[in-house]
Amino acid sequence: MSTPATDSTFTPATGLLAGLDLLQISQDGAVLHIRLNRPVKRNAINDGLIAQLHTAFVNLPADVRAVVVSGEGAHFCAGLDLSELVERDIHAAILHSRGWHAAFDAIQFGRVPVIAVLHGAVVGGGLELAASCHIRVAEDSAYFGLPEGQRGIFVGGGGSVRIPRLMGAARMTDMMLTGRVFDADQGERYGVVNYRVGDGAGLAKGIELARKIAGNAPMTAFAVMHALPRIVEMSPSEGLFAESLMAASASNTPEAQARLRAFLEGRAAKVVKSED
Repeated sequence: MSTPATDSTFTPATGLLAGLDLLQISQDGAVLHIRLNRPVKRNAINDGLIAQLHTAFVNLPADVRAVVVSGEGAHFCAGLDLSELVERDIHAAILHSRGWHAAFDAIQFGRVPVIAVLHGAVVGGGLELAASCHIRVAEDSAYFGLPEGQRGIFVGGGGSVRIPRLMGAARMTDMMLTGRVFDADQGERYGVVNYRVGDGAGLAKGIELARKIAGNAPMTAFAVMHALPRIVEMSPSEGLFAESLMAASASNTPEAQARLRAFLEGRAAKVVKSED
């Protein structure tokens, strides 16, 4: 089970973010921690939770440079709250799916990088949420599933676009048709997980990564978040041209110029091998 944040420097959010009752939101300097807060429901996503996630990510405090997303209780997120899966006509069902798309697009293509800390169930919509984040840290207890095939439904939160880009279409097909569940080690091996840690160590690792990321130049973070996923979808010639434009934009900001001067003058650390 993931342990609660124990860093006393994190303080509860104020203003609009404080009123989002299905989330626990706190901040320490440039790092914001958003915790899903429906533990009795294994943090299953209902209409209220998806709306609050969207609200949180489009209203991040101006001084936030990185976000950590985790889940309260024994699980990260068990997916769609099936108790709210009422009969909808096709139009209403499409709008419901598009609401999820809007929320997760606000994460993937938002203002700052997002790290997901995964433990327990990372299932269905929970995996879709994790896939919309930029880095994923998994504890030993994490497991990944897409039970939509057994429920008679189909992914609707962006999973068909994002998840195959992490693990491949063949593995996602297997999960959906057979109900196969991957553990944390398989998740890492198949590209879903970036960092593996023991139970209870995920949040500390996520915050450590977020603090490191928060120190990056904002324009570089923007390029990685917004340009890179689009470039990989382009033809090689289009991608190379877009890369040139983004490289020129990033390297000519005042902050980038200051960082380059610091390196050339020996005031910045060199790249060395490090342990995860």
